Amino acid sequence: MTIFIYGDTEVNYLKSRDKTLGEAIDRIGLLSRETMPDVFAALVNAIVGQQISMKAWATIWGRMEQKFGGVTPRSIFSASVEEVKACGVSMRKATYIKGVADQVMSGELDVHGLGSLSDGEVLEKLTALKGIGVWTAEMVMIFSMQRPDVFSWNDLAIHRALRQLYRHRTVTKKLFEKYRRRYSPYGTVASLYLWEIAGGA
Repeated sequence: MTIFIYGDTEVNYLKSRDKTLGEAIDRIGLLSRETMPDVFAALVNAIVGQQISMKAWATIWGRMEQKFGGVTPRSIFSASVEEVKACGVSMRKATYIKGVADQVMSGELDVHGLGSLSDGEVLEKLTALKGIGVWTAEMVMIFSMQRPDVFSWNDLAIHRALRQLYRHRTVTKKLFEKYRRRYSPYGTVASLYLWEIAGGA
């Protein structure tokens, strides 16, 4: 299992920038969040998981790994849309998944080259794929690429945690940007703790 790597540098920085978040970090302690280092697999996994329960997500993913002997660009490229769909995804999702494999195999999307790009460039490349919106791309940037400064405006749980932690009635774009600037360059670690808070930690 690969986990998101962070430590004292990120935690101490956030604590120095924000006392309220700092207290929450102390209370919650070190987090262990699983990651999926293979960007292609992470993209497919993200498409599979859209708008379904965690249980259904895990079941379908298990079926895909078993059926294709691992979720790789080659194994998905070699399969038909119907074979992908047979794992339990909708025809639309199966088409998106095949589309990502096709782009990787044709060289249109260089998943290994993403590491050398800026966050903005990665976002642009990933959201150009059918089935990958901004939020999904940001989650891949966090949980596959381990980008350190991702703070997602489109994430409802982060909005909920900001309201809970700072007693806001609503979080406007302007207010959100204030927190983004405050947490930067470690917005991802702040996000990990805010998700814990939103989940009841």
